[in-house]
Amino acid sequence: MTGPVFRYALALGGNRRTRYGGPRATLAAACAALSAAGIAIDRMSPMFATPAMGPAGRGFANAAILVSTPLLPEQLLALLKRIEQDFGRRRGRRWGPRPLDLDILLWSGGAWPPAPRRAAAGRLQVPHAGLAARRFVLDPLVRIAPRWALPATRRTIAQLHARAKG
Repeated sequence: MTGPVFRYALALGGNRRTRYGGPRATLAAACAALSAAGIAIDRMSPMFATPAMGPAGRGFANAAILVSTPLLPEQLLALLKRIEQDFGRRRGRRWGPRPLDLDILLWSGGAWPPAPRRAAAGRLQVPHAGLAARRFVLDPLVRIAPRWALPATRRTIAQLHARAKG
């Protein structure tokens, strides 16, 4: 017997070289690592060159992917963190440079944590707290999931993208 399969929208970004090459090559290698871990990649946006936010220095390569997996959000997050570490990510300054950043933006189960709980500061929250305000996330995401609606507002990614500044 098999369990449910969930769909997720993930953001990928990076602005440092890794053993795989520059940021674009690193994002491609991260997709290969996700596939090797059993995550089905259903769609990938084009990669975008975006300016750094905060003190990160150089600009980033950003993309979004739609994936399918039986993992719950906390299980998927643990996998994403392991992959980030394998690619050389170390804990450090917020908004700093990084070889790889993988974030859960949306999932087919709606909001996480499930109601009535709220996410504690620094804990996993889906939809991603900064999603609606970040063009570097919305620009790639609108290419692959324009009709995906946020659970609380019912606004679609296309609507959020149209309202975003930048």
